Amino acid sequence: MTGSMNKIEEYLDELIPNPKCELNYTKDYELLLATMLSAQTTDKRVNMVTDILFSKYPSVEALSEASLEDVINIIRPVGTFNKKASNVIEITKKLLKDYDGVVPNNREYLERLPGVGRKTTNVVLSNLFDVPCIAVDTHVSRVSIRLGLAKEGDDPYTIEKKISKKFKKVELCRRHHQLVLFGRYYCTARSPKCESCKLKDICKYYKKMNK
Repeated sequence: MTGSMNKIEEYLDELIPNPKCELNYTKDYELLLATMLSAQTTDKRVNMVTDILFSKYPSVEALSEASLEDVINIIRPVGTFNKKASNVIEITKKLLKDYDGVVPNNREYLERLPGVGRKTTNVVLSNLFDVPCIAVDTHVSRVSIRLGLAKEGDDPYTIEKKISKKFKKVELCRRHHQLVLFGRYYCTARSPKCESCKLKDICKYYKKMNK
């Protein structure tokens, strides 16, 4: 697998030399909320609603006191908006109560927040605190299975553990972003750009589709 891993890393570096999170944020809690809102929707759609939400409520305090109905109306395009709107207000209230509105470098605490699971926590820890971890979303899951880094049927935590062992620990944050962007723009769920991909010779999906 070493040769394959070298090939994967080199190609990711070639395609996506400067990977970064595509969610827009300027404050720590904004990233936390934006990532929570991104479940089952696109970063592009989340950026549309958070642009309005964070402008209208420019602080943790303001968001914690926001009208639930107003937050629902603003974030409606991201789906499951009733629950997510409630989470926005609850999360900001808890941050104010427990950490004076600051997002802590505390996995256990973050994972207990409403609507915040392991994936969201990993995104936050990785981007805010450079904690080496992989957040497994649909893109990372798909790419990992196609390239043989994980198996069909593996759950997100199993995929995270497998990938974390294959890449250098110091590079996990970078590799996470690269895998997300590779899945989002190249190794897409439908009509992936296989013909131009330099990894097709090790890709299980390509081999299966071209038997």
